[in-house]
Amino acid sequence: MPHNPQPSHGSASAGDPYLPTSGNGGYTVAHYDLELTYRVETNQLRAVATISAIATMDLEKFSLDLAGLSVEKLTVDGDRPRKSNQAARKINVTPVALIPAGDPFEIVVRYGGSPHPVRSPWGDVGWEELADGVIVASQPSGAASWFPCNDHPSSKATYRISVSCEAPYTVVANGTLSGKSTRSGRTTWVYDMKQPMATYLATVQIGRYTKRDLHQGVLARQLYYPPEIAGNVSTDFGRLDDMIAVFVEKFGPYPFDSYSVVVTPDELEIPLEAQGLGIFGRNHVDGAHGSDRLIAHELAHQWFGNSLTVESWRDIWLHEGFACYAEWIWSEGSGGQSAHDNAVAYRARVKAAPKDSLIVGDPGAKDMFDDRVYKRGALALHAIRLSVGDTAFFAALRAWARVYRHGSVTTADFVEFFSNHTGSEEIDGIVDRWIYKAAVPDLS
Repeated sequence: MPHNPQPSHGSASAGDPYLPTSGNGGYTVAHYDLELTYRVETNQLRAVATISAIATMDLEKFSLDLAGLSVEKLTVDGDRPRKSNQAARKINVTPVALIPAGDPFEIVVRYGGSPHPVRSPWGDVGWEELADGVIVASQPSGAASWFPCNDHPSSKATYRISVSCEAPYTVVANGTLSGKSTRSGRTTWVYDMKQPMATYLATVQIGRYTKRDLHQGVLARQLYYPPEIAGNVSTDFGRLDDMIAVFVEKFGPYPFDSYSVVVTPDELEIPLEAQGLGIFGRNHVDGAHGSDRLIAHELAHQWFGNSLTVESWRDIWLHEGFACYAEWIWSEGSGGQSAHDNAVAYRARVKAAPKDSLIVGDPGAKDMFDDRVYKRGALALHAIRLSVGDTAFFAALRAWARVYRHGSVTTADFVEFFSNHTGSEEIDGIVDRWIYKAAVPDLS
């Protein structure tokens, strides 16, 4: 008898133990079309999300992530579902008919409310009001604070983001500005992100910003900032072109169509990366290049984190270790301290730190943003570089960025790729010592 697969319920989790309540099973998203109407003064959002998805199993039920906002209407392929309900952070949907595995389907969600950050073990993340504007910083689980989604880094999609708000404000979002129109005191900004993007990297920035276009060339670059700090911004981001040139040489072509920098009028604890964007607080701009290391770090994430994105959060060293190592590469490339001197200095600091059992390759959810993940990840890369030599190391790094461009990666992928590309039998051992052991090894 022919096998008839049983209908399945898409799980309300991506199965990632670091964020067990984020993401959803049973489907992938190909495209998000977001129409946002926002009032800055009252923090009121009315929105419509059109989600183009593909079933990965016979699907009789599925869920979406959404937190703090209320669903007004939902349809699946134009029909109201047979059943739907909204829990604290989930929309649970039973469509009229089973969706066969491999079939595309479209979800349209009309929703609204007063968006606010989502509480998480790493602080409040997501849509947040500034003193006069908005910042969206969703890593790792805050995307659901402003749109219904499959909120996990393994689910990457293209985006169209349309935002309408009061005309005095500038809106910056991911991708290329493809439309702008003003009517009745309100301006609508439309951005298209044509390359696949993880949900946590989707962002909207709203403020009374001045815009400056930098040298265009093959890569459009923009700065957005409060006008009163124009001089400091001009100085501190004056080396951005040089940074891009160094990283293109070492990592390969920049992976997106543009790169924008937003400097908020508020102070921020740390800078933030989004796809095609770096976001800094006014406290990161001093007019004396005091944040060059941070500027390099966020820029490097465009290759490592945004184009190449971890399949699960346990491998976050593949984002942060690479971006940290890029800081040392920029220092070296700009005539500062060499990467090796930086590695020696930071190894000594890591060695002198109180002994514990942190495993960089699986640090646990609580410690996934611990500085040791960043520094030991960078040290692992430098140890590989010392082992195989500069020519082989950077050739492998460029190939890694090219082959997995806009895709998902794991530590196992990295070990196999670098071993095959360099012909070295040492890669597995180096990664094991630096990433999967607690003891601090020698750089040699």
